[in-house]
Amino acid sequence: MSDINELVERYLSAWNATDPSARAALVAEVFTEDAEYIDPLVSVRGHDGLAATIAAVQGQFAGLEFSSGGAVDAHHNIARFTWNLGRPGAEPLVIGFDVAVLAEDGRISQVHGFLDQVPAGL
Repeated sequence: MSDINELVERYLSAWNATDPSARAALVAEVFTEDAEYIDPLVSVRGHDGLAATIAAVQGQFAGLEFSSGGAVDAHHNIARFTWNLGRPGAEPLVIGFDVAVLAEDGRISQVHGFLDQVPAGL
């Protein structure tokens, strides 16, 4: 995956994949085997940890979808981008900002996530 915009779209698709097999395939496509994901609520490593985290987020926010919050900014092996979580066509419930580090094979090896807008009580 040489196109960073496509990689970020596949990343968001992984977060939206509700079928466990499809989610596992997307996680393997987008992330290195030992990828690390860190945000204020979770820190996991590897495909199984990522897939479990995604499933837990989907359980907490059932019916909501991740979408791009704007253009991807990238240089060297680092990309930053904003994402939204909400119902399609509605104001997002959650807005986040991720910084992804890419491995030599073009997959993501690390994600450092930040939550910019979060509903009360999360």
